[in-house]
Formats: sequence, C-alpha cells, structure tokens
Amino acid sequence: MINNIIRKVSSIGACNLLHLSYGGRNVYVDLGAEQPIGAEKEGNKIAVEVKSFVGESDVHELGQSIVQYNMYRDILSEIESERDLHLAVPSFTFGRILSELLGQLLIRKEQLKLIIFEETKEIIRKWIG
Repeated sequence: MINNIIRKVSSIGACNLLHLSYGGRNVYVDLGAEQPIGAEKEGNKIAVEVKSFVGESDVHELGQSIVQYNMYRDILSEIESERDLHLAVPSFTFGRILSELLGQLLIRKEQLKLIIFEETKEIIRKWIG
C-alpha cells in the first residue's frame, strides 16, 4: 500500500524492510528508502513505519505507535543519523484521532514526522514535520 504510493510519487524502484540492529537486538522498520521522496524530500534518506490504528482503541494504538516510533528514532539517531523516520497513516486514521486535540498535542510534543496517505487513490495527501 504505502510502498506502491511512495513508488508512484518518487523514483524509487523498491522499498524494503529496514533492518536496524542495536545492542544485539534486531528491529525492522516497515520501509527504508534512499531515493528522492517527492519534491520536498529530494535527496533525503527516510525510514517509514506504517500504522493504521485498526484496534479497538485509537488511544491505545496511538500510544503503542509513539513508543515504537520513538524507539526506531532513537536507534536511527545512533546508527544512521542521516535517515529521517516518518510515521505513515491512512487519511481516515489522521481524520480520527490524529486531527483531534490529543493527536495534535502528541504530534507537536513528540515531534512526529507524518505521511498522510489515501489508500484507495494511492496518493500521499500530506507530509507533516
């Protein structure tokens, strides 16, 4: 889904799981891309973690996503500081909790970088951060 969208708006041939290893532990970010991602992201290496918030509680899903995002961001800052981490969410998810006061507070305080995408049209709606 986001893999196809990123390919459509950039010159990326392939996006793959990004393997991060730190302190003998391995984690995998959903996508690692090293080519330009749209005009405003040209030349930047990014990592993209995709979340849909399909569980029973949006608040719980948001909390879990932020913990995971922060862990990946901390590891990247140590081993690949030139790579920016982005959290990709479908527009319906952004329209629910992330556009509410709680979501906006956490985006601001946690300094989240977001990619808002439209699944059905396979387009990126907005880059935040």
